[in-house]
Amino acid sequence: MANATGLARVGTPEDPIRCAILISGSGSGMQAMLNHQSGANCSHYTTLVISNKPDVEGISRAQEFDIPVEVVEVPAIEDRLLARIQHEEKIEKSLQEHEVELIILSGYMRLLSEQFINNWAGQIVNIHPSLLPDFPGAHAHRDVIAAGVSKSGCTVHFVDAGMDTGEIIAQCEVDVLEEDTESSLANRIKSFEHILYPLVIDAIVTGDQSSLKFD
Repeated sequence: MANATGLARVGTPEDPIRCAILISGSGSGMQAMLNHQSGANCSHYTTLVISNKPDVEGISRAQEFDIPVEVVEVPAIEDRLLARIQHEEKIEKSLQEHEVELIILSGYMRLLSEQFINNWAGQIVNIHPSLLPDFPGAHAHRDVIAAGVSKSGCTVHFVDAGMDTGEIIAQCEVDVLEEDTESSLANRIKSFEHILYPLVIDAIVTGDQSSLKFD
């Protein structure tokens, strides 16, 4: 993991790594991360939350922690490529203004461009609700149930230019029950996401993989 990260330094509780969390929805995973960061010995903290959608629950959740929040919507223009470029330029400007060192995607439902990812190589992390490389994409729980597999879970990975194809950092396995629906499976996996993701960020910023060990 130390070789994959693009961080220029190691975080400590006295000098934590500055993070931005990107969201598109309720922000439950973001809230779990912010709760974790509130601990006295955490070596990372969130300086900025960016939402690509207005009026989502995650915005109010971030504001409860007094975290600066910026809504950066995709410009409403016909040229989709130009809209994407302008959108990411605004995100980049905000990241630089807040001196962000690590980008945490938490329910962020947009693919980032290859140029943006290359600029932040090894500094963008995502969590996906399946055991990658199986069941990538936006409908993992639906696809898992349709496939009739007995195991699913969640995967934390570095972000590359593909869809959920970046280097896997850690996974947590969850049983798929016969009676599971998309909703019940999602809720059960989410509870593990909220434990695994903060621990992985701990490991990334400190370079200490022992922090990934938990009961």
